[in-house]
Amino acid sequence: MTSDDLRNKYGIEQADVMVLFGGSIMCGGDILAHGMQKGIAKKYIIVGGAGHTTETLRLRMHEEFPDIETAGLPEAKIFDAYIKHRYGLKADFLECNSTNCGNNITYLLELLKENNISFKSIILAQDASMQHRMEAGLRKYAADDVIIINYAVYCAHVIVKNSELFFEEEIWGMWDIDSYITLLMGEIPRLSDNADGYGPRGKGFIAHVNIPEEVENAFEGLKKEYADMVRAANPLYASAE
Repeated sequence: MTSDDLRNKYGIEQADVMVLFGGSIMCGGDILAHGMQKGIAKKYIIVGGAGHTTETLRLRMHEEFPDIETAGLPEAKIFDAYIKHRYGLKADFLECNSTNCGNNITYLLELLKENNISFKSIILAQDASMQHRMEAGLRKYAADDVIIINYAVYCAHVIVKNSELFFEEEIWGMWDIDSYITLLMGEIPRLSDNADGYGPRGKGFIAHVNIPEEVENAFEGLKKEYADMVRAANPLYASAE
């Protein structure tokens, strides 16, 4: 994304805030760093405590960069250490206590309020599998005139070879294929606006999301093959009451 992209699509020269969420794979750090280098926003924030993807991030980042100590660190500090190590950059703010997509958003908003950061435009950079839900979470709380700019940190294409699924192209830090399927299959129930979903008619964690009929049909078809890969919510990372 460049200033020209922002100008042409959103009519702004620079976003007020850019946020990287810690549920991202490692290349999310590159997306944030490139945005910082291009001056794409006025403030840069990394959000993420410890959730269901954190240990994978810790292990992979330390394996790739042994000089970055990740044991026990929250996601935000891991990504901040990465952009400092590789790019000599540092985020303006870190939010290190959130444990799920819901309080990723609410704690972000608290951080912005505490630091008197008002915003009319915000870039959300998250793992592609959770990007839509992150936007819907912010849309629940944001004013109608706020421009929410989605920028997933990767775009994955899956192909079939010899009756098995593979990524068409290598993506740095990408989930293994089974983990990716589990993340994707877990999103449709969460995005659904029904008694069991996260929408207003369910748990009320996110704003209403329109799920196209063809996506619903595809999900129902995939459940016949991957029923055991529809990720259930882990109570360990639920928000405190």
